Amino acid sequence: MVEKALRSTAAEVLNWSAEATLAEMIADHLRRQAGQRNSEMRSWEASLPRLAQDLQDAGLEQVDMLIEYRLPETSSRADVILSGIDPQTGEDSYVVVELKQWSEAELAYNSDRIVRARGLPDEQLHPIEQVRGYCKYLAQYVEVLHDRPHAVHGVAYLHNATENSISTLRARQPDRFGRMFTGEGRDEFLRFLKSRFAPESGVATSERLLKSPIRQRPSLFALTASELRSATEYSLLDKQEIAYQRVLDQVRLSHERDQKSVVIVTGGPGSGKSLIAVTLLAELHREGKRVRHATGSQAFTESLRKFPARGSTELKGLFQYYRTFADYRKNELDVLICDEAHRIRSVSTNRFTKKEKRTDRPQVDELIAAAKVPVFLLDEYQVVRPGEVGTFKEIHSHATRAGYPVHPIELDGLFRCGGSEEYDEWVRRLLGLRVGGPTLWRGHPNFEVRVAQSPQQMRDFLRAKNDAGESARVTAGYCWPWSDPNPDGSLVDDVRIGSWSMPWNSKSDRAVNGVPSRLYWATDPAGFDQIGCVYTAQGFEYDWAGVIIGPDLVVRDGRLASVRGSNQDKAMKSKRLFDEDFDKLIRNVYKVLLTRGMRGVIIYATDPETQEFLTDLVP
Repeated sequence: MVEKALRSTAAEVLNWSAEATLAEMIADHLRRQAGQRNSEMRSWEASLPRLAQDLQDAGLEQVDMLIEYRLPETSSRADVILSGIDPQTGEDSYVVVELKQWSEAELAYNSDRIVRARGLPDEQLHPIEQVRGYCKYLAQYVEVLHDRPHAVHGVAYLHNATENSISTLRARQPDRFGRMFTGEGRDEFLRFLKSRFAPESGVATSERLLKSPIRQRPSLFALTASELRSATEYSLLDKQEIAYQRVLDQVRLSHERDQKSVVIVTGGPGSGKSLIAVTLLAELHREGKRVRHATGSQAFTESLRKFPARGSTELKGLFQYYRTFADYRKNELDVLICDEAHRIRSVSTNRFTKKEKRTDRPQVDELIAAAKVPVFLLDEYQVVRPGEVGTFKEIHSHATRAGYPVHPIELDGLFRCGGSEEYDEWVRRLLGLRVGGPTLWRGHPNFEVRVAQSPQQMRDFLRAKNDAGESARVTAGYCWPWSDPNPDGSLVDDVRIGSWSMPWNSKSDRAVNGVPSRLYWATDPAGFDQIGCVYTAQGFEYDWAGVIIGPDLVVRDGRLASVRGSNQDKAMKSKRLFDEDFDKLIRNVYKVLLTRGMRGVIIYATDPETQEFLTDLVP
């Protein structure tokens, strides 16, 4: 069984605290669970004994404490889940507790869900909203709770605060999933605990929670389809909710005060950028706002039009391309949501643009001008080809030069790669995108990393996963030619490694002889039989990712080095592209390919020295 939390009781926590071993016990648990250290030792030492003492004083010392409980398939953790028996019904009872050491906090300007806490530099999600999100997520995806959401309650415990010092936070109305207690209201908190738990052991209820199967999360496209037609109960977590609420606040202000502003949301792969984008789109569309979703990816936008917007011309019209907005009037929209904003081009003009419409106006200026509240969601490590300028610095510069206030939000969670921040860090170190050099992969309970000893072994492994109903795809660096199809429409096996070969995905926008369009390679089940590149994989996710590292990135002297002559991408052949820029782009390409998987990745390198190096890194 995966160790999802450190199990304890109030008596054990108080004993560890008295012996000054509490923080080290939790740190040891986190190292065993995910191979990482946590920096919250002072919080544990200050807050957990306080909660344990409250349980003991309430006569509930046998209630289980699940400390640092990791929400399934995410990097988010609940501080504590209390597990025991409902005193009225005798059924399982759970209380999710978010512990805050805040002594003072107030609502942020013009928001009832974002707060500022004394001593913290960044805006925080309202504690009620934070714990409410955790409860909703658990009720949605933990099987034993899915049909019994009434068994779960949520509490934010601000044990250092008085009622007066957090008075404005009371504007948020409590409910079963989210309520708030202060240190001054300790007696009320004890009464609440007694109402939820009988004074008997919670071991059996903890076992049922920890061993429960986890329900599969819907794909982004399935979620978008549901959201566009009616509001779902899907919960955004932590900074995802902050980003969502900040945009809604700015939309409201743009109407009340005719105030234009720009929101920039940054985050790594699987941090929830596209989830925020489609949730905002659906909510604003329901409210009757003039809103559009835009990307620079034909495959991503066409997939959104084909699947979530299926059967509705109106919904299909919500999904546009960046170049579309060159012709928009200033502030024609209320909101423009620029997803995958790292793919913004320097200009919208291309070789297909009519002569009379050609312009040198920066594309980012066109996007900013088109809406009262333009929203940009991006990951700078996903800039993968020359001419893409979607960076925080570039967008911020254009916005401030135009005189518009900018609201930056940095996401820190991970909802892909099994929620493994450790894997994301391992990939960054491997590719030289983080200082320190490559490191040994030490494993993770929710994400599997393998090195195939041949491309056929990779293919066989992924076929078994695919046949079992788990989505799988093979991708590769652009190191082989990309031929036109044969006269009968069949694809040429361009990717050749020794005697093994496979075709690239189709070049066509239409399906031919059972081969899916290039636009739907990542989403059509028949896409398993072709190899995708970064342009067809970017923006998508699947359960299992196979990645062939071609001869354009090889290990020499213990580090990866780019080999420009081995790359076949015509976009990379420009003489105006400096070697330093090529090197950065190629590392970003493999960063994208290596972070598409939800459950695992299997890697193969064509260069023997690189293959040996990877095999040593992944025991």
